[in-house]
Amino acid sequence: MHAASLSQVVFDAGLIARYEGSGPRYTSYPTADRFAEGSVAEQYDQALRLRQEASPDAPLSLYVHIPFCDTVCYYCACNKIATKDRLRADQYLDYLQKEINLIRGRFARAPSVSQLHLGGGTPTFLTNLQLDRLLQMLHASFTLLPQAECSIEIDPRRLNAGTLALLFKHGFNRMSLGVQDLDPAVQKAVNRVQPAALTETVIDEARLLGFRSINIDLIYGLPLQSTDTMRATLETVLQWRPDRIALYSYAHLPERFMPQRRIETADLPSGATKLAMLKQAVETLLAAGYVYIGMDHFALPEDELAQALARGTLQRNFQGYATQADCDLIALGVSAISRIGKTYAQNHRVLQDYYEALERSELPLSKGLTMTNDDEIRRAAIHDLLCQSEIDIPAFEKSWDIEFAQYFDKEVAQLQSLAIDGLVSLNESEITITPRGRFLARIIAMPFDRYLREAKTHARYSKVI
Repeated sequence: MHAASLSQVVFDAGLIARYEGSGPRYTSYPTADRFAEGSVAEQYDQALRLRQEASPDAPLSLYVHIPFCDTVCYYCACNKIATKDRLRADQYLDYLQKEINLIRGRFARAPSVSQLHLGGGTPTFLTNLQLDRLLQMLHASFTLLPQAECSIEIDPRRLNAGTLALLFKHGFNRMSLGVQDLDPAVQKAVNRVQPAALTETVIDEARLLGFRSINIDLIYGLPLQSTDTMRATLETVLQWRPDRIALYSYAHLPERFMPQRRIETADLPSGATKLAMLKQAVETLLAAGYVYIGMDHFALPEDELAQALARGTLQRNFQGYATQADCDLIALGVSAISRIGKTYAQNHRVLQDYYEALERSELPLSKGLTMTNDDEIRRAAIHDLLCQSEIDIPAFEKSWDIEFAQYFDKEVAQLQSLAIDGLVSLNESEITITPRGRFLARIIAMPFDRYLREAKTHARYSKVI
């Protein structure tokens, strides 16, 4: 698809409202809720051995999960631990070192890393000494390439003096700032009071240091939000001109996430108001020159994310959209998910279970999945739709040695009904998401999800919009 076509998007509120529903975000396929409980260490070790034999010098992606926060944002659905005790982070780093040693021992030499991401929780929960210790640990066991993309999630309220300079010294060049909304009443309702001036100070310092890409996270659908609060938030955010903006839909699932029980349901905006806020935000961002990347991501045209979209090299991983070619991921820390070759492996979600496995000198894995050939084929189809808004059928058939219409006969039949509504166009050579269908890309990808169709297990997913 041409870049000009990819940048086109039509916001059809009526159509979006008609297709309102829930669905996976497809940061992986199969999705993490399909992972099987039990020992996956053997499959993970086998995947690492195969990688060593086939492509020992191929760069890795590295993720480290820091689960701690000293306050809880009521909307949050992340795996986190609320505490004000910084000494708990020292203990956590002790166990991270054990996990790093176990991983490093499985490689003949220090693996090359082209992507590093610190997430949470709140990575800036760490003191500067603790953060420096973590980064020294990583540098001792992995080789960060000179042009590696190193990013971190920043909570401006929990940023120590000198932290950004420390990160920049260690090669960090990207950051993502949690903002969500700038209205004081909304912030109070979700227990995240964060003055705009504080966020602006962090952005200014990062740019002076030389960080080359800054992302801001926003959420629509929070309690007490309205089109007026959204307009005011966007006006301020656009003055900062972040390189990327992630605009997430708030998923209210209090039965699953305890902090959300503190949100008054009566304070949540109606479905119509939520849709109006999304429409307002999209139109505002596009008018300000941002490119719609897909799902909930926007970027300035000169940003690498927008350039990857235009080149046809856009990727998707557990952190969302990414710029580099799909590569194996080693994920460290409680609840973190790795993918090596065909194998997904997730660490224990409970901190004590994570610690106890490492005390036994075992990889702290709790569940996972090794993809079948069918999983890989479907993963590729979903990826093409979400990252390039199309499937080139002849190229796909050649890559996977299948006859597309026969292999995906049920899926094509489902897509025909979406085509009637103008979400997608189909012919013998390609399936293309239309500008009208781009906001519903998850709906268009879902027919290719065999696990959803067979419904052997029932999962709760976030709203598509």
